[in-house]
Amino acid sequence: MRSRGVIARVPAKVNLQLAVGPLGTDGFHEVTTVFQAISLFDDVTVETAAENNGISIQVTGQTSTGVPSDSSNLAVKAATLMIKNYDLPSDINIKLKKEIPVAGGMAGGSADAAGVIVGLDSLFELGLSRDEMEMVGSKIGTDVPFSICGGVAIGTGRGDQITPALFKGSYNWVLALSGQGLATPSVYAECDRLREGLSISTPVVSEHLMQALRAGDAKALGKSLSNDLQPAACSLRPALRLVLDVGLDYGALGGIVSGSGPTVAFLVKDEEHAMDLTVALSSSGVISSVVRASGAVAGARIIESF
Repeated sequence: MRSRGVIARVPAKVNLQLAVGPLGTDGFHEVTTVFQAISLFDDVTVETAAENNGISIQVTGQTSTGVPSDSSNLAVKAATLMIKNYDLPSDINIKLKKEIPVAGGMAGGSADAAGVIVGLDSLFELGLSRDEMEMVGSKIGTDVPFSICGGVAIGTGRGDQITPALFKGSYNWVLALSGQGLATPSVYAECDRLREGLSISTPVVSEHLMQALRAGDAKALGKSLSNDLQPAACSLRPALRLVLDVGLDYGALGGIVSGSGPTVAFLVKDEEHAMDLTVALSSSGVISSVVRASGAVAGARIIESF
C-alpha cells in the first residue's frame, strides 16, 4: 500500500567559489560556482490531501519568519510543476520545517523546492533519476538542482548545470547569520554597478580550490574561497566587512559571504575551533546568531514515510 506522505530532508549550501560573468543580453549572468552541501537542514513533508483542497502549505521552524505561504513559495511552484509534468493528483499538503536562513545566500527556498520534487517522486513512485529531478528543479530556480544533488559539485550556466566533484574529508563551518536577508537581484544589480566599465572575463573554476578539495586540505581550501558577489553584498550591508574581520582575526582558515549573502561562512580546523569561533562571534555583537555545520552532506533524501 502506497504511503500517505513522506518527509524529505534537504541541506543548505555554501558557495566555495562563485565566479560571475558579465551581464548577458538575456538579463542574466553566466556563473561558475563550486557548491558544498552542509549539515543545516529543512524538513519538507508532502502528503496527499482531501479532494478539492489544491496545494496547501504550512511553514514552521526557527527561520520561518518571512517565508511566503502562497503560490510564490518555490515549494509550491515545484509541486505545481510536478503535478503538471507527471499528471499527479492536484491536492497536496506541503509542510516546511525551516532551519535554513531566509534570503541568506544558503538556498533555503531552493532546498524546499528540491524536497518537494524528491518527496513527490517517492510518494507517487515515479522512479525519476537524479538527472530527471534536477532538470525539473532547474525550471524552478538555479540552486534547486544542487539541492537535489548534494555533496560537492560544480555549477555552470546560471549555476543550474551540475557536475559532481571529487573531494576528500569533511569540513567544519561556523555560519554568522544576519537578522535581515538580502535580495539576490539587488546584489547582482549592485555587482553590475560596481563593475561598470570594467572588462569582465568568462568565469572559470579555480584549480587551486579543486586541488584543495581533492586533497582534503582545509587550510588550502580556506585560502581559495572566493565570491565575486561579496563586494556587492558588503556594499549593500557594510557590517558584513566587520563580521569577516572578526572571524579571520579569531583564526578562521577562510571566510566568505555565501552566495548573495548576507550569511558569512567561516571554515575552521575542527569542532573545537568551531566552538571557540562561535563564542567569539556571539560575544562580538556584530551578528544576530551563529550556527555550526559540517560538510559535505547528501542532497535531498527521504527520511520517513507514513
